[in-house]
Amino acid sequence: MRVILMTGKGGVGKTSVAAATGLRCAELGHKTLVLSTDPAHSLADSFDLEMGHEPRKVKENLWGAELDALMELEGNWGAVKRYITEVLQARGLDGVQAEELAILPGMDEIFGLVRMKRHYDDGEYDVLIIDSAPTGTALRLLSLPEVGGWYMRKFYKPFQGMSAALRPLVEPIFRPIAGFSLPNNEVMDAPYEFYEQIEALEKVLTDNTKTSVRLITNPEKMVIKESLRAHAYLSLYNVSTDLVVANRIIPESVTDPFFQRWKENQEIYRQEIHENFKPLPVKEVPLYSEEMCGLAALERLKETLYKDEDPAQVYYKENTLKVVQEGANYSLQLYLPGIPKEQIQLNKTGDELNIRIGNHRRNLVLPQALAALQPSGAKMEEDYLKIKFAQLAKV
Repeated sequence: MRVILMTGKGGVGKTSVAAATGLRCAELGHKTLVLSTDPAHSLADSFDLEMGHEPRKVKENLWGAELDALMELEGNWGAVKRYITEVLQARGLDGVQAEELAILPGMDEIFGLVRMKRHYDDGEYDVLIIDSAPTGTALRLLSLPEVGGWYMRKFYKPFQGMSAALRPLVEPIFRPIAGFSLPNNEVMDAPYEFYEQIEALEKVLTDNTKTSVRLITNPEKMVIKESLRAHAYLSLYNVSTDLVVANRIIPESVTDPFFQRWKENQEIYRQEIHENFKPLPVKEVPLYSEEMCGLAALERLKETLYKDEDPAQVYYKENTLKVVQEGANYSLQLYLPGIPKEQIQLNKTGDELNIRIGNHRRNLVLPQALAALQPSGAKMEEDYLKIKFAQLAKV
């Protein structure tokens, strides 16, 4: 199965691009599901059809669905949520507060990705397109297998068996004192099952022959920075980006003086998009004179984006950005084929790394792991610029 994740800042048009991509895939005979995991669903509006948690057929070879995060969370984490709620109520919180606090931050986002993995395992579709906005919170959970692997296997599993054996003996004494029960087998099983799901999900997301992210952006300063930050976070977790879509570019045919300054600014930002994401391919989409609602409008967007291409292809196979941990330090590896090291100048300001190559400048928004460090050396190796980051020496 081919998995394509569409991501970008809210309002950039990623849902429209996801829907148009689904249309083209279906047109080519790929059995395709477009799944919205964004809490602010708009996929139904794009297709101009009612949609729900389960896939609905849009047309031949094309289905759409809008994830109900609460239903997904209840199915995956319901026993744990109910137990945490019971504990919090025993400590004096009322029902509504206890239920709200029982949902850990980021859980709805990660269960959206778990839903993706379930479709992947079922193999019912050829192409799965995710209309998503993965945040740092959700992506950080992908490091759970590496961070928690030893703990889950060496400590949690034996503790789980011990807990099951002792529960019948301890429960009659524990409940009257504490006001709530000890966790049962269903509650104890859930964290380990969750860990296994995330471990399997990580393998799918980091396989760049099957999974790609497509960044949707607009030629605006804040939007470009958010896209660069998303690219850095994705690279931190080895999730490959294969295409950037620059959306809502004012066409040359628009000559009204009101838009002149806006067009001039867009020209600057378009150049930045191409330079900052190079060598990733960039597709440009004009600002249309009508809303991207309904199949007719999406057909026009589909033609602009893909023409005769198959969107299920992998547009770019190299990882353009890698973050590698080396002991207590990190190395940022940037794919710059054919660039001599002598032409490269580096300057870090806050969480931004400025890279000047001759007359061209490129800005990278660094993930938090690197933002607090300083560049301590750089070298070119096999077309990658490898920049070492280290802690500042204490005075």
